[in-house]
Amino acid sequence: QAQLVESGGGFVQAGDSLRLSCEVSGITFWLYAMGWVRQAPGKEREFVAGISYTGSDAFYSDSVKGRFTISKDNAKNTLYLQMDNLNSEDTAVYTCAAGLEAGDYHEQDDFRRWGQGTQVTVSS
Repeated sequence: QAQLVESGGGFVQAGDSLRLSCEVSGITFWLYAMGWVRQAPGKEREFVAGISYTGSDAFYSDSVKGRFTISKDNAKNTLYLQMDNLNSEDTAVYTCAAGLEAGDYHEQDDFRRWGQGTQVTVSS
């Protein structure tokens, strides 16, 4: 079965940066749209960013647009999320997600397989 393993979370101060990674196995990674979602305590899970299967196009939620960058290295079966200028509202568990082969990537309902998540905590 598909396996998605996130890493790179941690505890940082507001204004700092983090880079999350997601190593993917069990699927033909280069054929799949991918994305990131997050969930903060007491809140619903929300879409963060998505990327086309080729890695050439991306889509971001308004809350992270201009600060986060999603990328996809098909040669390494790895998905990334570069997070810059973090603030306290970014505190959440971030989860890597796989969509469909050549599928859409603009909302969390586009995704079908999920990782376990990595914690990001931002202090002010």
